[in-house]
Amino acid sequence: MRGDTIAALDVGSAKVCCIIAQRTDDGGSRITGIGHQLSRGIRAGAVVDMEELEHSIRAAVDAAEEMANMRVKSVVVNVSGGNPSSANVKVEVALNGHAINEADLRRMLEHGRAHHDSPDRELLHAIPVDYTIDGNEGIRDPRGMYGERLGVAIHVISAVTGPVRNLNTVINRCHLDVDARVVSPFAAGLACLVEDERELGVTCIDMGGGTTSLAVFIAGQLVHTDLIPIGGYHVTSDIARGLSTPVAQAERLKTLYGTALPSPSDDREMLKVPLVGEDDQNSGNQIPRSLLNQIIQPRIEETLELVRTRLEECGFDKTVGRRVVLTGGGSQMQGVRDLAAGILDKQVRLGRPVGFQGLPEAVGGPAFSVCAGLVRFATTHRVAARGRKGSRDEDDEASPLGRIGRWLKSNF
Repeated sequence: MRGDTIAALDVGSAKVCCIIAQRTDDGGSRITGIGHQLSRGIRAGAVVDMEELEHSIRAAVDAAEEMANMRVKSVVVNVSGGNPSSANVKVEVALNGHAINEADLRRMLEHGRAHHDSPDRELLHAIPVDYTIDGNEGIRDPRGMYGERLGVAIHVISAVTGPVRNLNTVINRCHLDVDARVVSPFAAGLACLVEDERELGVTCIDMGGGTTSLAVFIAGQLVHTDLIPIGGYHVTSDIARGLSTPVAQAERLKTLYGTALPSPSDDREMLKVPLVGEDDQNSGNQIPRSLLNQIIQPRIEETLELVRTRLEECGFDKTVGRRVVLTGGGSQMQGVRDLAAGILDKQVRLGRPVGFQGLPEAVGGPAFSVCAGLVRFATTHRVAARGRKGSRDEDDEASPLGRIGRWLKSNF
């Protein structure tokens, strides 16, 4: 693979998705390959069966490679398990009057990482949110400036080591390296949010199959993340238990007829529900649609109320403003947007990936936001798809023959 190629792998509880993209001259990316597969062996973001998950990852990656007509050796992957935690750390160092340089910024980030140096947790992100020079706030890029003391607020995100390493192990068993790990709500926000939303303040809620996660953006920066271990599969499980129907039929009923808000016609519309364990296709119950929705609505309400409580606990329910973007497969159910607007008391819109070249309409919905966001993360942070040590092109340029080749290119 060339250094301008990106491979993103979204390992979710509902599906595994792989997107291969090429960096473009304008700093964006163009999608060249997509593959997705039903997810097996992972539950609520944690690996429960390595062999089953390995098969799902291989199938998704193979489909994307065939479409892109290339092989990938490494991926940028999401992390939705391991109980990710979010903390903001403030660090201040003395400058002794010299101009601020890259070494100063790296030293501060290392100080921030040291605050969460724990053998039980794996560091995922250390994101500088806001710089200060001699107490003056709101500085975006302090390089080249002068002062006596440089401060920075760093948003540190970590996860329990075991689940993260289990996911890495499964990916390595697929003969793939992990270039970078991105917490799922951060990736979803990068795909769905427009610049003005991130500047003014917005909460992105990713409603996945096994988890519901949220990311808070203020002044263009990610300032808080959280995760609730409830997702779309919990709704499906409630339906299967409540109606004594197979899980596959419960998922079908939820997708075709489910809604989070009741309507007057629900009592008149009758649905045929097959019973679990019955071989006869004609056997089953006839139930009103209202009964199905009476099972769905309480679980969606519970999830959104937990989101509201988490925002209140961290203090971002008021400071972030009244803008919420819902994304993820669970957000597509009819009535979820209106229910969220009522429970959260905010303006809510449905988010889907925006600004991607070559993304087919069939995979351009909210369910593919995390995978698309991984591509944007890799593009923005210049993650090379060959590995964190650099691409083969970079290694060649560092060698004597590479330098000679570069001189010939520039002079002839």
